Amino acid sequence: MQQKSQLQDLRHLRAALRRLLTDLERSLQVVCSRTPLVKGNVYEMARKCGKRSCPCTRGRLHRTWVLSWSEQGKTRLLSIPAGRLAELQEKSVDYLRFRRARARVSESYREILALLDRIEKLRREAP
Repeated sequence: MQQKSQLQDLRHLRAALRRLLTDLERSLQVVCSRTPLVKGNVYEMARKCGKRSCPCTRGRLHRTWVLSWSEQGKTRLLSIPAGRLAELQEKSVDYLRFRRARARVSESYREILALLDRIEKLRREAP
């Protein structure tokens, strides 16, 4: 027969497990979404072109929107046409949201397994 304190501990562990499963479900909704993703960050880059007579040499830098991502250990840049800026920004943000949700799923599984181990230990009796 389990002691009263063990039963109370089990109740708290089960409640924590239910909370983790709810959080896991929320994260899985993000991961299972069907929206397309684009790996990388969208930002505005300001640079000089190198021509001596260009206004950029006097501080008026050339501005370009780019998508930056890592591929095989190297940073890649893609200049973004004005018509695709909003689309790529949204897909890039969705990618970051996906990666965060993926990390939460991984952490949730570790926490769930730890809780299950504690529940098992409390429920186990000697033969």
